[in-house]
Amino acid sequence: MTDMAATTETTERTLGIILVSSSAAVFGLTGVLTKSIHADPLTITCWRGFVGSILISLYVLWRRHRSGNRETLRLGWRGWLLAVEGALASIAFISAFKFTFVANVAVIYATSPFIAAVLAWVLMREPFRLQTMVAAAVSLCGVAMMVWSGFGTGKLFGDGLALLMTIGSALYMIMVRAFRDTPVVWAGAVSAFLLFILGWFVSDPLAVSARDAVLLVTFGASFALASILWTEGARLIPAPESGLLGSAEVPFAILFAFLFLAEIPPMASMIGGAIVLCAVFAHAGRDWLAARSQQVASNVS
Repeated sequence: MTDMAATTETTERTLGIILVSSSAAVFGLTGVLTKSIHADPLTITCWRGFVGSILISLYVLWRRHRSGNRETLRLGWRGWLLAVEGALASIAFISAFKFTFVANVAVIYATSPFIAAVLAWVLMREPFRLQTMVAAAVSLCGVAMMVWSGFGTGKLFGDGLALLMTIGSALYMIMVRAFRDTPVVWAGAVSAFLLFILGWFVSDPLAVSARDAVLLVTFGASFALASILWTEGARLIPAPESGLLGSAEVPFAILFAFLFLAEIPPMASMIGGAIVLCAVFAHAGRDWLAARSQQVASNVS
């Protein structure tokens, strides 16, 4: 490898790390923005979908123009299935924040890679690694502790929505892997627009205060920005590294909830969350170290 090539690779990797880390930080604002808006969950998803779909669509069209219009916009039944499933998971995601602690939603969502591994084994008979099985079992104990703490506090419904959303997100991951030729980012834009249509007919999206309107536009823009940052960053670094950096969304979400909402979950939730985070970061870190070792070995050879 020449010095110029090595410098280019290092620059791209650094940029990828910055973009994915920034995406995690922006995604971490979801709970704060949801709880700061007084509108109901469907109205929130409506305007988040409207603003987000426009910005993501512009990004997709820009990338398509740069590639000489080689990237297809045809969804097919697989793309539409992705869009609908993603929209349903988003409704559960936004609603969950309204009914439980931000930390609970963020930590439960962090288990989605493990749930995806289990579903992939059940539905597609994909191999299930021992380290993933151990991490999934440990994280399940942490989630059980968090959910148990919700009994009698009125937070159990929100925890249930967070778990439902996590299963939906895990299923979405499997579908993305299975439908490799589907334009995933474009399906995300269509998914966001479907949320706008649903919210328009089911809720009253125009009955929002000026303050909420500003926050709703900010929410939609942050959703689009986080999606674009992750898409661009993930192209520049290996998947294990992007997965590890993406996990930083959880501590960001908890930190922002404490700073902006003064929200402190009960001790059981904190202990359960710590257990889940240890499992997630240990699993992602091990994958990253293995990938780095393989890269070093290939460079030496």
